[in-house]
Amino acid sequence: MSQPQIDIYTKFGCGFCVRAKRLLDEKGADYNEHDITMGGPKREELQQRAPQARTVPQIFIGETYVGGSDELAALERSGKLDELLES
Repeated sequence: MSQPQIDIYTKFGCGFCVRAKRLLDEKGADYNEHDITMGGPKREELQQRAPQARTVPQIFIGETYVGGSDELAALERSGKLDELLES
């Protein structure tokens, strides 16, 4: 079974980004990290995908917009993260 594509938008020196990536790493999840520290096309892409996003990280699992590190951790606590990673 293949895992859905995971995209995580981060910035240099972001502790919340480190925390989110650590959780994904612990789950053995492969993800695409997009560093938007200096702006550029990936920042524009994020603004298209999540216009309301003002902080990082911003995480997408498949077609699901997760949100940030706190939302990812809440999915883990509720037991729903594994299910999302397997969809």
